[in-house]
Parts: sequence; structure tokens; C-alpha cells
Amino acid sequence: MAKNMGVAVAAALSELNVEKAVNALLKWRDSQSQAQKPQLLEQDEFLYLIVSLKKIPQKARVNPIKVPLPHPIIDDPAELCLFIDDRSKSGITKDAASKKIKSENIPINKVIKLSKLKTDYKPFEAKRKLCDSYDMFFADKRIIPLLPRLLGKQFFKKKKIPVPVDLKHNNWKEQIHNACSSAMLFLGSGTCCVVKVAKLSLEEKEIVENVIAAINGIAERVPSKWGNIRSFHLKLLDSLALPLFQAMPDLRLKILADADHHTSSKEEKQEVEEEEDDTSHQKTKKKKKNKGRIHDVQYMDDQEHINDSNSEADRKHEINANISTKKKKTALKKLCSIDIKVKDKKKKKSLAA
Repeated sequence: MAKNMGVAVAAALSELNVEKAVNALLKWRDSQSQAQKPQLLEQDEFLYLIVSLKKIPQKARVNPIKVPLPHPIIDDPAELCLFIDDRSKSGITKDAASKKIKSENIPINKVIKLSKLKTDYKPFEAKRKLCDSYDMFFADKRIIPLLPRLLGKQFFKKKKIPVPVDLKHNNWKEQIHNACSSAMLFLGSGTCCVVKVAKLSLEEKEIVENVIAAINGIAERVPSKWGNIRSFHLKLLDSLALPLFQAMPDLRLKILADADHHTSSKEEKQEVEEEEDDTSHQKTKKKKKNKGRIHDVQYMDDQEHINDSNSEADRKHEINANISTKKKKTALKKLCSIDIKVKDKKKKKSLAA
């Protein structure tokens, strides 16, 4: 089944489609470079392959999966760094490692001990400079679990996680050469992965060969192989992602599920309906009982509210009555004083006459 699926996908994923996508991205890059200002230092751009899976991997891998490429991404005079385990049980020293590198002409530019990594590269700025100083990092596989805490986020953001090397074996040069000529697939805790597959300084035909080799290699190394691949997209760093392959939705499972549902027995349906009727009947009884209780409580509350409102009304009426009597008394006093004043004026006029 897996072989037939792989053949069908290979037929769908033709070399012509990859050539069209690569050609379109190169044209877009040329148009963008003409519009932008020329930079002082030319940086080699890379082509990225976006892999979408149907299912999340059960276990996230810290170590990358090596996918061989026909044309290496990293140049021969690349800057490479090696982290070694200088603990007492390892049996490897920095002097012995540097002597072996020189004698076998291994392309390693810097050897850093684990103890020095812990002490000299604690600050964030030191870690950032170390990450930017080298193109690729290698490490003794015995210290790989310790490195994420010591290196920090910068190495993970730039996909420069050290590649594990078995320093107990003598084939150091072969291991490093294979890693430099491979694409690194990091399977995390999601369904989407980004793989660096080619650099734009290569010829167009070499880029196409790298992309096809990366697709076939990734499909063979991913769990469930082609059955777990949802899509492949190709892009530059700032460009749109161009589709290369898209898996069809698996409708067969839905059709089978519908068929099983239709072939179920009538007795099971009747039992389910009876259970639903019983549960609904019980719910309605409970609702009625609850309604009666709520009604009683509301009735008592309403009666108390009415009594309270009546008592408040009586109080207001008494207050208003008291206010009105007071006003009447003050008004009578004013009238009496006015009458007395008028009588006094009349007496004075009569006396004057």
C-alpha cells in the first residue's frame, strides 16, 4: 500500500512543477533585488521547503533528521565549531581532539569544551556572538541533552542546533561531511516543519535536484511516510509559499462510517429512543416540581413586599399630614401678623386726622 502511494505521489509531484516553482521564485527575487538598495556585504540566500504533516509526531525530537542532498548547502570553507565533553568520564581532552582534527584534516575551525561553555558563554550577548560566528555546530552526542539550556533560544531560532557526533568512533571526518551535505529536518511538537534545502548561488538545475531529493528523503524518514504527508510548499525567506504537493482528503473513512451507521439495527435505535423519552419525562417532572416551589417562594416574597409597601405608604401619609399641619399653622401666624399691622396703620391715620 505504501509503495503504491509513493508511486502515485511521485507521478503527481513531477519535476516540471518543481522547475516552475523554482523559476518563479528566482524571478521574484531578481525583481526584489532591483528595487532594493545594494548591500555592502552580499549574503547567500536560501530556499526553504515547508512540510505539513497530517498527524502530530508522538515524540518531539531534539536531534534533527539528516536528509542527504546531491549538492551541499554549506560551502567547503565554512566556519564549523565542535563542542566536546571534557568531563572525567568522557576520556577526551581538547588537545587530543585538536590533534586529531589537524592530522585528519577535518574542517573544524573551533573546539569548545563543555566547562568553558558553562562559564564563558553565560551572558546573552556572548551566546548571540557565538551563534553568528559559525555556519554550523557539532557536539558530542553525550552532551546533547545539556546544550539547550546552555546555548539559549538564539540557536533554536536560527536553526543552528548542534548536530550530534559520536566521538568514540574514529570516523569524525565522515560524520561531519555527511552532516554538511544534508538537510536538517527538526520534528517538533506540531505538524509544520521548515527545512533549508538549497542556496541561491547554485544553478537552477542543481536547486531542482536538491528540492526533489529533499522531498523524497523527508517522505521516507517521516513516521507513516507518504501517508502522513499533507503538503509540500517552496519559498524564500520573504516570499509567498508556492505549493508543490497537496494530499487529497481521505473521504473513504467518512463513507464507511456513514455506511456502518445506516446498517445499524432498528432495535438499538428503539432502545435509544425509549431511553431518551424516559429521561425527557423525568426532566419535565423535575421542572414542574421546581416550578411549584419557585412559585410558592415568589408568592411569599410578593406578599411580604406588598405588606412592606403598605407600611411605607402609611408612613409617607403621616409625614405629609404633619408637614401640611405645620404649613397651615405658619400661614395662620403670617395672616394674623398682617392683620395686626393693618389695624395699627389705620389707628395712626385716625389719630393724625
